[in-house]
Amino acid sequence: MTATLRAEGVSKSFGGLQALSDCSLTAEAGRITGLIGPNGSGKTTLFNAITGYERIDAGEVYLGDRRITGAAPQRVFAYGVGRTFQLTRIFPRLTVLENMLVPAQRGLSGRRHREHAMELLSFTGIANHANALAGTLSYGQRKLLELSYVLVADPAVVLLDEPAGGVNPSLINHIAARIRELNQGGKTFLLVEHNMDFVMSLCDQVTVLDSGTVVASGTPAEVRADPRVLDAYLGGAPGDDPPVAAEPPAVGDQSRGTPDDVLGGSHG
Repeated sequence: MTATLRAEGVSKSFGGLQALSDCSLTAEAGRITGLIGPNGSGKTTLFNAITGYERIDAGEVYLGDRRITGAAPQRVFAYGVGRTFQLTRIFPRLTVLENMLVPAQRGLSGRRHREHAMELLSFTGIANHANALAGTLSYGQRKLLELSYVLVADPAVVLLDEPAGGVNPSLINHIAARIRELNQGGKTFLLVEHNMDFVMSLCDQVTVLDSGTVVASGTPAEVRADPRVLDAYLGGAPGDDPPVAAEPPAVGDQSRGTPDDVLGGSHG
């Protein structure tokens, strides 16, 4: 099962702050689409708007031909849109397998549901932790558990909020490989990520947000070459000196440095 996810002209404000302004984005069926932009550009707000966690002021959201604008999160999930979160949402006092048995899967008996859960844990590489408390997992393993948890319901579209954030390089490669394999099987992905190497090597299309507005959209090569993207990340034209970072980058964050560093270019 797969589908195209579209946000059209979405706007959202919080008091006097315009978080999103006339944002349009398409995650084509069967493709991996990236959503990037500086901190505070509105990426997670757009995710929340799409999945029903924020009510929008204007615009529409569609899954295939179905209008899902304003639907509650559980309804959006039932329609076929699954998502992970920037900060993982698991049940730390339940075992890994018990976490997997929480989401309902129609048409599966208790035994088949358990078997399906174990199949997904094997796919993501954490089946050997099935009986461990989820709170004992590393951060990267928690990301894999959350992905496994979302896949239980076999959503048409999966939204991933910083899947590589705070994860060690070997697990980043493992997560990327699982996403590729799922995509090759037809699964549609929309992901937010600061690790530009991860985005540029994985995504078919990339959309760039800055201050709540879409400033560029295209293939990774097109986005990497777009001066508006460098301006959004570095605060000036490509020839300008980049601003001093206000804080050190997070683990796995490739969003600061030279223009090539920022946009996932070669380092040779």
